Amino acid sequence: MLYQPWPWYIAGPLIALVMSVLILMGKRFGMSSNLETFCTIGGAGKFTDYFKVDIKSKRWNLLVVLGSVIGGFLGANVLSPNPGVQISEKTVTKLNELGFESAGTAYLPTELFSLEALTKPSVLILLLVAGFLVGFGTRYAGGCTSGHAISGLSNLQRPSLIAVIGFFIGGLIMVHLLFPLIFGS
Repeated sequence: MLYQPWPWYIAGPLIALVMSVLILMGKRFGMSSNLETFCTIGGAGKFTDYFKVDIKSKRWNLLVVLGSVIGGFLGANVLSPNPGVQISEKTVTKLNELGFESAGTAYLPTELFSLEALTKPSVLILLLVAGFLVGFGTRYAGGCTSGHAISGLSNLQRPSLIAVIGFFIGGLIMVHLLFPLIFGS
């Protein structure tokens, strides 16, 4: 059972259980809030009051990040019986046409995330712009996809519903319009 993806009827209730416990404890789940904590730990509070926060109250969420990193590593390297990423052949073919030969074999495209790729100025610029847009979007939306989609919707927050709808629309625009423009020949 550990070597297969869990079906929605097991994973969904487990997520609901975790969210119920967090709500009862008065906590909110989200990964982007950890960036604020990391900046505080790094001394950003010396430069702006925004980063003067109580780190002790956020330790539990830092453990979530650590668990995510360890869980991701174990999932990819220990619990995955087949090497590579299981995506549709149509998607692999389309990505290969766009120059991503690592499609279906790597979790992150080596054409963008290998050490060799990072020596190309175009890749560095693309990753910097993408990182800026993700950071700006997260701050502007008041949270990340996991925070809004899991925690915000669990709390029945209307802004989270609007944000999640926006995430999906943005994802569709990126995949179907911008991605081919950026990487097409």
